[in-house]
Amino acid sequence: MILRTALTAFTAATLTLGLSLNASAEEKSTEGKKILTVYTYDSFAAEWGAGPKVEEAFEGVCDCDLKFVAIDSSVGLLSRLKLEGAESPADVVLGLDTNLTAEAAATGLFAPSNLDQGKLSLPVTWSDSHFVPFDYGYFAFVYDSEKLTTVPDSLDQLINDNPDLKIIIQDPRSATPGLGLMLWIQQVYGEKAADAWKKLSPKIVTITKGWGEAYGLFLDGEADMVLSYTTSPAYHIIAEEKHQYKAAIFDEGHYLQVEVAGQLKNASEPELAQEFLNFIGSEAFQSQIPTGNWMYPVIDLGEKLPGTFNELARPTKSLLYSPEDVQSHRQIWIDSWLSAVER
Repeated sequence: MILRTALTAFTAATLTLGLSLNASAEEKSTEGKKILTVYTYDSFAAEWGAGPKVEEAFEGVCDCDLKFVAIDSSVGLLSRLKLEGAESPADVVLGLDTNLTAEAAATGLFAPSNLDQGKLSLPVTWSDSHFVPFDYGYFAFVYDSEKLTTVPDSLDQLINDNPDLKIIIQDPRSATPGLGLMLWIQQVYGEKAADAWKKLSPKIVTITKGWGEAYGLFLDGEADMVLSYTTSPAYHIIAEEKHQYKAAIFDEGHYLQVEVAGQLKNASEPELAQEFLNFIGSEAFQSQIPTGNWMYPVIDLGEKLPGTFNELARPTKSLLYSPEDVQSHRQIWIDSWLSAVER
């Protein structure tokens, strides 16, 4: 017991000394540099995500220290901001999408971007004065073509055919893919959306809080299809050299997601925040999106876009509500969704 106590005390002292030395080294390395604090979702900031390379590239031109603060989801980003209000330590928020921008703007926490966004290459015309897009993609159901041979080619088939089909989706209250699917079905079915959900509900194995859990369960064989993106197969092709994962393309079209960044009105480093927003549209940032965030860049990368992305199946029709429509109806549609899928 005495030996264990002594070892514990020694270990604690060593850790404390190590932390102090690390803190001193950190202070030295950032001494005299401005710090830009960027809130984002966890997969962007992860060591395998786009964040670390974006951080390295921006710090190479800004003479600053870029610090990402990871939140569990895009929906979580907005909730965090609402809680912190004008006292938020964030300078920039990166990771909201157009389904949340009207609600975010209504908080009064965001400043105008003041940027020329005329060089964007998006499937839709961009005119938002506060938010800067940094990537886009289409929601889709991904499947393993070596296991699933009869694949639905429409939402109608997904909902009404093959009663044995099993799918995994995400919760629209906590995950943007889940919110995207809810809006996708709402746009296709309108007043009959609740009926569509009731028919689809028996095929849903589970509804997860976030995308990562859902996709992991799918890869473990827990379902035939998982709600993800048309670009998800690119990861398997490029990173794993696996070609069996495909995105089902539906006749009705696919719901579009455009992810954005915005500067906080009370940012402690407003000029640096503006510099970062401008950097988002650069090749240095955008070249990290395809194989870091596994989405499409918002500028034309030309030959620098990995060839796999040109080979991916793409929807012939983009579906999208205006941010204002989503803000006005989101809670009503979520309540209807909850009633339809409850078991």
